[in-house]
Amino acid sequence: MKVAVLVTCINDSLFPGTGKAVFRLLRRLGVAADFPEAQTCCGQPMVNTGYLDEAVPVVRAFARAFAGYDCVVTPSGSCAGSARHQHGLVARRAGEPRLAETGPKVHELSEFLVDVLGVTDVGARFPHRVTYHPTCHGLRLLRLGDKPLQLLRNVRGISLVELDGAEECCGFGGTFAIKNADVSAAMLEDKCAAIRATNAEYIAAADNSCLTHIGGGLSRQRATVTPLHYAEILAA
Repeated sequence: MKVAVLVTCINDSLFPGTGKAVFRLLRRLGVAADFPEAQTCCGQPMVNTGYLDEAVPVVRAFARAFAGYDCVVTPSGSCAGSARHQHGLVARRAGEPRLAETGPKVHELSEFLVDVLGVTDVGARFPHRVTYHPTCHGLRLLRLGDKPLQLLRNVRGISLVELDGAEECCGFGGTFAIKNADVSAAMLEDKCAAIRATNAEYIAAADNSCLTHIGGGLSRQRATVTPLHYAEILAA
């Protein structure tokens, strides 16, 4: 099986530790994954804001970068959701059906581990109190269910605490947080209050974009909870 990793723009630019964690984890499990250096954006920002024509060259670049791979693994429910559900829209817009061929091969990390490799115990150890926020694209678009939690429950030493109202959005939603700032801030306030009530040391999620939003809210409240992508816990 030929595997590539889609690190994603936000991880490449702001959270390189998450991408490195994915490679460490896959190597531990005997998976030799590639990092196609030609990879750029999945095209989600353009599609989400209605710029389908502008998304066409981006999705073309995506299809070229990941051509020939059996599986593309990404530590992002958001970007996996874009590849699987939005690339078809762009392909039809461009009149190029082949642009949608890569999307079905893209797996969010927990999908790849649980569904493809059949693994729920990755041999991790993380002796800390952790709560988990299931991000919207993973929860509603990909329907990951409890796959990330299955993996986290098998981490040695972890104290996994249930998050009240876990399925409620954190208020980020990409440009939603900018265009609807007041609503977004109110949603974030509720999410941060629920996180602080767990007395967790870490708040984990499948998307660093949402964790950036949550982390900003917690920082402004001077909370001591640290945002951390769950891939970095699994790689510990």
